[in-house]
Amino acid sequence: MNLVSLIEEAALNFAERPALISENQCISYHQLNRLVNSVAHLLKKTGIKKDDKIALMLPNIPEFVYSYFAAVKLGAVAVTLNTSSTAHELSYFLENSEAKVLITMESARKRYEEIQDRLSTCKTLINVDSSPSLKRALAEGPFANPSIPIDPDDPAVMIYTSGLTGKPLGAVLTHRNLNSQSRLILSLVQRTPSDKGLSLIPLFHSFGATANMIAIMRAGCSVVMMDRFTMDGLFSTIQKERITYFCAVPRLFLGMMFYEGATGYDISCLNVCITGGSPMPADFIPAFEKQFGVKILEGYGLTEASPVCTFTRTDKIRKPGSIGTAIPNTIIKIVDEAGSELPRGEIGELIVHGENVMKGYYNDGAATASVIKDGWLYTGDLGKMDQDDYIFLTGRKKRMIITSGFNVYPREVENVLNQHPAVQASRVVAKEDLMRGEIVRAEIVKKDGVLIDDKEILKHCRIYLSSYKVPREVEFVTKIQI
Repeated sequence: MNLVSLIEEAALNFAERPALISENQCISYHQLNRLVNSVAHLLKKTGIKKDDKIALMLPNIPEFVYSYFAAVKLGAVAVTLNTSSTAHELSYFLENSEAKVLITMESARKRYEEIQDRLSTCKTLINVDSSPSLKRALAEGPFANPSIPIDPDDPAVMIYTSGLTGKPLGAVLTHRNLNSQSRLILSLVQRTPSDKGLSLIPLFHSFGATANMIAIMRAGCSVVMMDRFTMDGLFSTIQKERITYFCAVPRLFLGMMFYEGATGYDISCLNVCITGGSPMPADFIPAFEKQFGVKILEGYGLTEASPVCTFTRTDKIRKPGSIGTAIPNTIIKIVDEAGSELPRGEIGELIVHGENVMKGYYNDGAATASVIKDGWLYTGDLGKMDQDDYIFLTGRKKRMIITSGFNVYPREVENVLNQHPAVQASRVVAKEDLMRGEIVRAEIVKKDGVLIDDKEILKHCRIYLSSYKVPREVEFVTKIQI
């Protein structure tokens, strides 16, 4: 099965059930498929054909879902971009992916116009706020489902993840990869069409797309789309909409525990929460469950695996500190430096094999070969497995920071820091943080005789880096300790 049949079957099986609920509209599965076909019709008129790339830089709004599935219905590839991408990053993403269209909002127009003359392929901008052609397309129809032949191993989505060298890499995920994740909410969390989820994690993130878009279509759930977030807004939405489950990064669940106004809301409708993106402090899971009377399940994954690899199960015992066991049809091993499987209890690198493993990095065979060997994805994460197949993370083999569920590779930040004329050398490290898991911390050696402060450094970083990559702490040192 591919993603096209997934949405078209959902339109038949759950036709009048609410699929997307936003501030001012409720869209049924039947209406959703109609609107997706309308956007596909518009994109086809602009010249989009199979294998073309369509960049989406959108928040959690219905237009993201329309555009995402419109792209894959045409056999094109949806390139999902972080909405905080700077003009510098956007230029790289659009050129590297060879995207022909950018679908975004008015707030990003200036970033596109700043780089427009330097783009070789992306000549079309569709603004979901004000594009007459998009508004007209959504009002027209109904249009027939595009009859584009799609193989399960055709590329469907490209998501950029930072590389060890500092150059972002486009992880290409196929229809087969993403379809392998579509049953997770249904089978592992036992969700049904009567359930209502809350879309908090950005849909441009692999976790958000899988949990709040692809998996809901298999289960027939409804999802409430939440673009602007406050803790008060979270609690009031759960109460008002009678949310039964949602997925989020640990920072949010910790924030719920510490929120003084929590007792003022009735969230008894909520019966399960799912955490991922970064490890949840083990001691806080039972504390959260006791405070809110809600079970919290934990998973592990990475973009290159579409992303989920392991999950804690409702039908198995809980082991504190464990990220659970491998999801169905996925095999995980712990191996040594030579790639040989280690005995249970010994620490090594996690490697993954299954239908969820990406096709590869776009136009980068060397980077692909460095992480996929004989069909196994080498994650760069260190851990151990016990006799019951439970997996425990112990560290990382690669230099990487995970902050609020987003991966940051120090080399990318160091490359930007070293471009500043006052910087002689820099080193970026992770610093533990209760709410975010880790934060980005920079150590900088200034050039002799130069006056500069941390504000100037951070201003420089914001020109080139998305906000989550910008250091939260800067220290000027006389020597970099390796």
